[in-house]
Formats: sequence, C-alpha cells, structure tokens
Amino acid sequence: MAASRDTNADDEHDPEGATIAFERSQIGTLVRQARTHLAEVDAAMERLDAGSYGTCEQCGGPIGEARLEARPVARTCITCASRRR
Repeated sequence: MAASRDTNADDEHDPEGATIAFERSQIGTLVRQARTHLAEVDAAMERLDAGSYGTCEQCGGPIGEARLEARPVARTCITCASRRR
C-alpha cells in the first residue's frame, strides 16, 4: 500500500477486474477476522490454563464435547448460545 501512494495509477475504470480499493478492503476485513480469531484462541488458552475451559460462561454448565470439537473457542453451551440470537 505504501508503494502505491506515490503512483498515478487509475484502477477505478478498469473493466477487467476489481479495484485496488476493493481488494484492500477485502484484505483489511480478513486481517480483522484473523486478529479476532487469534484473540478468541488466546482467551481459550487462558481458560484452559485456569481450568475453566469447557465450562459455560453464562450458566456454569459444561460445554458439550461436540460443540468444543466444532468450535474450540466456544465460551457458552449450545443452550446459552441459542438464547443470545
């Protein structure tokens, strides 16, 4: 991105492909999603170290093995997660 700041390239009128701005927006979104997921993994590791991994943060009950297998960063059981929607 820094290298393209000084160029005079006009990609906004290129009928053959996506604009640079569009691609940057997509990349920015992917970076934000990756950072969010990394934070979720870090939080799950902290719960594992604290001995609370697999315990629902809302009701205190166990989070089912199938849910943890499908979503290892889950903080809530299926019942509590379905209430939030």
